[in-house]
Amino acid sequence: MTVPIDYRALDRLMPMAAVLSGEGRILHAGPTLTKLCGSRSPRGTAWHDVFALHQPDGDELAPATRLHLSLRRDGTRLRGVLMPMAPGGPSVLNLAFGISEVAGIGARGLSRADFAPTDMTLDLLYLDEAKSLAMAETRRLIGRLQSARVAAEEQAFTDTLTGLKNRRALTHVVSRLIAQRRPFALTIGDLDHFKEVNDSLGHAAGDHVLQQVATALVSEVRMVDTVARIGGDEFVLVFDNLDDPGGLHRIAARIIERIQRPIHFEGRTCRVSGSFGTTMSSFYEAPDLETMMRDADAALYSAKVGGRGRHGIVPAGRREAG
Repeated sequence: MTVPIDYRALDRLMPMAAVLSGEGRILHAGPTLTKLCGSRSPRGTAWHDVFALHQPDGDELAPATRLHLSLRRDGTRLRGVLMPMAPGGPSVLNLAFGISEVAGIGARGLSRADFAPTDMTLDLLYLDEAKSLAMAETRRLIGRLQSARVAAEEQAFTDTLTGLKNRRALTHVVSRLIAQRRPFALTIGDLDHFKEVNDSLGHAAGDHVLQQVATALVSEVRMVDTVARIGGDEFVLVFDNLDDPGGLHRIAARIIERIQRPIHFEGRTCRVSGSFGTTMSSFYEAPDLETMMRDADAALYSAKVGGRGRHGIVPAGRREAG
């Protein structure tokens, strides 16, 4: 006696199942399997034209054995088991997604209605989505923490009034250049007549002058160079891979000319000039920041003795053999 197949019940219980004839042709495909096969129904097609069998080896579907297959149309990985309904009669090939395919269910246009009520696939999908959301939130948190760390480090290395580097940043830059054995020049500068601006026009005017001078300094150096304010009206410039006295004199001349331009503040004109002293790492067998700052400061003092708005390089007599 042949028991008729209630395909509606089968589709509800196993929406990804296929009913195969004894010759291996697909007699019926569940609604979810039909969706996966695209616009063309797999009914009437030989199973091996629809599926590729990966495990076990061979060309035949072994009954009651875990099967690993994929759809030939797009490579979707599936797991399955084949169960005969009667000797010599049709068999049911019940299918489910492989774990690697769970994340792609949504992209295939499938929803909870496409799965049997007992199918764990959607639960796995929700777990995968929850994991993805958690990972996305973790990445956002890490991004915020990294941004906060960078901002904190930047703040720790920045002069709040001018936006230039501070003494801590200067120490870091010079230490790195020395460790890398890169040639560099270090220039110290301060402002002439700055005290008069502060005394006559007030500290707000003095702060404005410092900010304008900072802008001028940055505009006259390269991106690889460093400009720092280390206190009051005292600035330090570090010129990476530059140890040409002539080139340094030319840069200093441009900077001095910029600083001497009138600076306007609340309808008043502020006038300052700048003096600078320079030393170079090539002057030393073992350069260090403290010694170079001392020598650059001596060169600055010599420049001021010769007149305001000047630039000097550390005297030859103070150089170490290098």
